Amino acid sequence: MDRIEVVGLEVWAHHGVLLHEQALGQRFVVDVAVEVDLSTAMVSDDLGDTLDYGVLAQEVHRVVTEAKDQLIERVAARVLDVCLSDERVAAAEVTVHKPSVPLTVPATEVRVTVRRERDPA
Repeated sequence: MDRIEVVGLEVWAHHGVLLHEQALGQRFVVDVAVEVDLSTAMVSDDLGDTLDYGVLAQEVHRVVTEAKDQLIERVAARVLDVCLSDERVAAAEVTVHKPSVPLTVPATEVRVTVRRERDPA
């Protein structure tokens, strides 16, 4: 299966368990990969025959900024729902990066990756 990926989408949002995370917000980075058959688009060279990654990026940005979730697992699930809302998508993988994670030990970031395949039925 073919893949379209949007990598490093930066979003300022208000997710987190701690009150200051919810109030002040912080930077999140989202990576999205969708599996979709691109064979028709490769021949037609027509945007209508593929998944428009510009629209996908806008929708991911909107979903991440809209809600205030405590867990980035929930944020990833919301993004996954966006990816799978297009019937042509056979599977999707989403990674949500939290670079400014409040840990008591040094770490560059925390990330959560979720992947789902569409039921063939």
